[in-house]
Amino acid sequence: MRADAAGACDLGDGTYRNPVLAADWSDPDVLRVGDDFYLTASSFGRSPGLPLLHSRDLVNWTLIGHALDRLEPAEAFAAPRHDRGVWAPSLRHHDGRYWIFWGDPDHGVYQINAPRIRGPWTRPHLLKPGKGLIDPCPLWDENGAAYLVHAWAKSRSGVKNLITGHRMAPDGRELLDEGRVLIDGDRLPGWFTIEGPKLYRHDGWFWIFAPAGGVATGWQGAFRSRAFHGPYEERVVLQQGGTDVNGPHQGGWVRTAAGEDWFLHFQQRGAYGRVVHLQPMRWGADGWPVLGDDGAPVDVHRKPDLPPQPPSAPATNDDFPGGRHGPQWQWAANPRTGWVTSHAGDGLRLTCVRTVRADDLRALSHTLTQRLPLRPCSVDVELRLDAEVPLARAGLAVLGDAYAWVGLERDEGGAVRLVHRFAEAGTGAERDAAPPRPAPHGTARLRVEITEGARCRFHADTGDGYRPTGAPEFTATPWRWVGALLGLFAAVPAGEEPTGTALFTHFRITHRTLTTPREESRR
Repeated sequence: MRADAAGACDLGDGTYRNPVLAADWSDPDVLRVGDDFYLTASSFGRSPGLPLLHSRDLVNWTLIGHALDRLEPAEAFAAPRHDRGVWAPSLRHHDGRYWIFWGDPDHGVYQINAPRIRGPWTRPHLLKPGKGLIDPCPLWDENGAAYLVHAWAKSRSGVKNLITGHRMAPDGRELLDEGRVLIDGDRLPGWFTIEGPKLYRHDGWFWIFAPAGGVATGWQGAFRSRAFHGPYEERVVLQQGGTDVNGPHQGGWVRTAAGEDWFLHFQQRGAYGRVVHLQPMRWGADGWPVLGDDGAPVDVHRKPDLPPQPPSAPATNDDFPGGRHGPQWQWAANPRTGWVTSHAGDGLRLTCVRTVRADDLRALSHTLTQRLPLRPCSVDVELRLDAEVPLARAGLAVLGDAYAWVGLERDEGGAVRLVHRFAEAGTGAERDAAPPRPAPHGTARLRVEITEGARCRFHADTGDGYRPTGAPEFTATPWRWVGALLGLFAAVPAGEEPTGTALFTHFRITHRTLTTPREESRR
């Protein structure tokens, strides 16, 4: 899938601007193999899961696929589970294979592996069953011994602020002990909500990089010990300081082939989710890591000393060639046969799926989603409703705890009309944001303009040019752990007769172009 240069953070003058991934790539982990860098992130209840991104310079990234075709156990993800599923994966390379470990807070620690980053990946193996087991990370040391660390989710286990460690079989199939607490945050003055550990070996030490202090306001910690089971010393190595980067933490350390050290982490940005920053890293004279600008996040910085790469960002646009969608799209739950209707031409033909909750998009499993961009943009798509069933509907949505959508609906009399509806957080009923208007050809061009603060303005063209629809703006909201999503859907109330389809074409996200600091000063 082609990358979108317009969304890139590469300023073109040897520097980059954070965030390097300006959308919800939550809880990132990074890996280098040869000259290639790979990154994965949380995908929660969306399918496919475990996105795989590739870069040659840690700044310009492309999405190359997913490692998890379907979430397991399958019955648990037949309906949307926005705050469950794949939490905080770790990506490693060992013994000629790629490995991903993740925690599902309701089921336990899972592991998959593959001979190549593009797969085929093994079926998920439940390494440690249990409630509240999150953020696992493996380590194979220089002597061939294997270890695993993980954190705890209080919502499921009643426990938090602990990092537990295990000896692990080298094949990653079983744990060799009951586990011991390596880090107890309750014993560290001022530390709380320690989680997200990443386990490394460096300079004869076991290192655990682990954030603390909470997602929105916390910091990045580093812990070290000569022995795996401790005791561990601790230090804060990255915090907000005088910057506007709140809660800079939870990510991974990577070293280039030339020996430069870098750290990728997230920042919580409300409706935009957890965007990813790149920090320079060095080892101080006392042996401790120094991240960013002496422990504070950088904004604009020189790029890593690696061969120049063309500006790129994970793809967003899609013409749906051959009726197929690109890897940037994920279903709101495990997909079922029949949600997409095959056809020879271009454009995505979604089936108007029968559902009891057709009037609440948050409950629809068959919504196709992608991440809401951080930077101001416009989102456009063309729609044709090919469904004769009364109340068949399809459209473009901005989804979160509250949502809004604009699209087409066939009324009880058989006419197709343009509708714009919304639902507030905590309510189950949609309301009209504007009076319906005729769509005599059964087609529309739909647009959402997204400005600072995730403020969304909806527009539509039913044959007489684009016109605003609805209230002046809708402010997107996140889910519990997930940023707001863009969604395409087609649905119809429950019934028996055939339903028809909706054809989506020419999906586009148009970004405002990034400028260099010098260009900014001229404005």
